[in-house]
Amino acid sequence: MRKLLAICAAIFCIAAASDPAERLPDPGQEARARAIFAEVRCLVCQNESIDDSSAELAGDLRRLVRDQIKSGRSDDQVRTYLTDRYGEFVLLKPAFSWGNAALWGAPFVVVILGLFLLLRNLGAPRPYAELSQDEAARLAALADKEQT
Repeated sequence: MRKLLAICAAIFCIAAASDPAERLPDPGQEARARAIFAEVRCLVCQNESIDDSSAELAGDLRRLVRDQIKSGRSDDQVRTYLTDRYGEFVLLKPAFSWGNAALWGAPFVVVILGLFLLLRNLGAPRPYAELSQDEAARLAALADKEQT
């Protein structure tokens, strides 16, 4: 039983590893900040949210988000501030835009176009050019040499 309690305590300590001095005094603001942390990409780790990352830059971004929320900005204003400063890459789930749609759709269009061209060219008969009289004469001479 003691081992189970020790394991649970260790897990809870790891989960609450962020510095309490950094947390916002208002629990509602802190909850908003934590929700934004889960949506923002760590620019060092690139596949983790800043909530999960232990990189220094992730800590800086957490402080930045908390400062923005403390100053009274809405969640959308905080996201806009981050994307203006770091680009849309900072969001783990970027907003829909035609540029993003083209970026994600272009490989599929290229593959479909390639398959279409491949199938079109495989099914079409290939016209062969007639041999010129010089080429026909050389071919006949080569054939005669091989037979003798």
